[in-house]
Amino acid sequence: MGVAFQEEKIHEGKNLKRIREIMGMKQEALGQKCESKFDQRRISEFENSWTISEPNLKELADALGVTIEFIRAFNEEKAIFNIQNNNTFTVSENSFGLSNQPNVTYNSLGKVEMLLEKLVQDHAVKTKAILDLTKVVSDLAEELKRLKTQ
Repeated sequence: MGVAFQEEKIHEGKNLKRIREIMGMKQEALGQKCESKFDQRRISEFENSWTISEPNLKELADALGVTIEFIRAFNEEKAIFNIQNNNTFTVSENSFGLSNQPNVTYNSLGKVEMLLEKLVQDHAVKTKAILDLTKVVSDLAEELKRLKTQ
């Protein structure tokens, strides 16, 4: 008793829709990328159709950056299966080493030196202001004494 395999009929519109969604493109954007400038409603009609005419399918494929054959042969389950079973990537804590780190040199000592110089300058300005005010207060006190004694 053998198992008969039935050839699956390709739903070109569904494949078109899934590829468009995977690429993160809206129907309107896809329509605008086409030479014929299809509107959103027309793209929706294509996506609901089992078959799409060869010229329209070619135009849509070009707008998506894929081939007609890719749209016709697209099978999401097979794609996921291939990704899961042919995964040659390994992920570990050390797989993203320091090779991608930017080369940043931060001269903190120079920055500290500059800030200290500014602090010393500010301190000198304030000290001079205090000395000037002290002299003014002293002069006023002497003037007040002189006026009282008169």
